[in-house]
Amino acid sequence: MLAALLAGCGQTPIRQATYPGKPYAGAPANRNWFALPSDDHAQEVVLYALGLLDTGYRFGGKNPEAGLDCSGMVSYIVEQVSGRKLPYNAAGIAERTRPVASHAIRPGDLVFFNTLGRSYSHMGIYLGDGRFIHAPNSRGKVRVDRMDSRYYAARFEGARTLLPEG
Repeated sequence: MLAALLAGCGQTPIRQATYPGKPYAGAPANRNWFALPSDDHAQEVVLYALGLLDTGYRFGGKNPEAGLDCSGMVSYIVEQVSGRKLPYNAAGIAERTRPVASHAIRPGDLVFFNTLGRSYSHMGIYLGDGRFIHAPNSRGKVRVDRMDSRYYAARFEGARTLLPEG
């Protein structure tokens, strides 16, 4: 149990990923999703995230000074860019954001992974060109990885967008 807590958003492989575009379990098809005010904000999210490269990891961390975990990083960035708050856990963020098909992922969209044997247990921000930024685990810092890496490709759960519909 302690190892799972220390891994946080980390790297405990359990099972193969499911269909990449699946909606969050139990989420109604038509709902009021969390969305940034405009498409320009997605680029700001990416730029802000890149500014956090090498920030230390901390389980439950919600600000760069203390350290960040995966969902804390995303929540912190979205709040800095938009002034609006998201939940501080990956599954909660997945539930509040609109699904997007894997072939339609754009920079600033959120990508989700199953790293702890439960859906949406890890997340990051898509940067483009098959790369994403995330706070991986207690042994690391905020970094960029490839979506098609053996580890993350096998655990990819789906993507969500922060952009408004339309």
